[in-house]
Amino acid sequence: MNLREPCLPSGWYPRQKSEIERFLGPFAEGRGSPAVTASAAIAPHAGWYYSGSLAAMAVSSLVPDVETVVVIGGHLPGGAPVLAAPEEGVRTPLGTMDIDKELRTEFEKTVSFKPDLYQDNTVEVLLPMVHYFFPRSKLLWLRFPAELSSFEAGKALEKTAMDMKRRIVVLASTDLTHYGDNYGFSPKGRGKAALEWVKNVNDAAFIKAVLNGDPSLVLKRASEDGSSCSVGAVLGALGFTASGGKSARLLEYSTSANVGGEDSVPPSFVGYAAISLG
Repeated sequence: MNLREPCLPSGWYPRQKSEIERFLGPFAEGRGSPAVTASAAIAPHAGWYYSGSLAAMAVSSLVPDVETVVVIGGHLPGGAPVLAAPEEGVRTPLGTMDIDKELRTEFEKTVSFKPDLYQDNTVEVLLPMVHYFFPRSKLLWLRFPAELSSFEAGKALEKTAMDMKRRIVVLASTDLTHYGDNYGFSPKGRGKAALEWVKNVNDAAFIKAVLNGDPSLVLKRASEDGSSCSVGAVLGALGFTASGGKSARLLEYSTSANVGGEDSVPPSFVGYAAISLG
């Protein structure tokens, strides 16, 4: 079997099965209950130390017992092609997950894409969680560009699954505002005032657009405010749930500045949100 091997260095997520089970175990409570109904979710993709808890909230909010989990990553600008992992499966610390080759083939009949041959964290960092919560499901690895066509691609994915009678869920991967010297973006200087602006203004505006389900505004906020590094993934998830008629819900918000309970605000930090959709 042609497998995609992990490429992220040690430190992004645990490499031992026991560590993964210990980290994710508390989030497994309530799985399978009637309250777990999300058909899509948005998760951050930093290292687990920084955003793992929020990512686990997002993944565990997805309805269980589906045939395939579609993970949509990003880090692609507008004008870039949709990318899909070309392998037959992926290797995680929990073993191997098969790629849903049939879904990939059918989806490509509507949305053309190129093979994802690059090293990128937006999908890989979430795979151990997906494998843990969906041990019997297959995987589809995609990455969408930052343009409105990604919303239409999400709608096409939903139609493809419906036509195939394939039960799937979608996990979209994005971090929010990257603030500070490390990212060349610090319009509000440093310190607590900058952190409060990121949390209560910049990231809040993006989250509000997502919760309202407005793809044009979501793209506008990301493009003008720098509040999403992988907005194409978010647009894909919104397109996938566009016909569902269910409301989105913010599960949790945080920033890397909150990790470890530091008293002072670091010179650079990133925002994270866990959101359930549909």
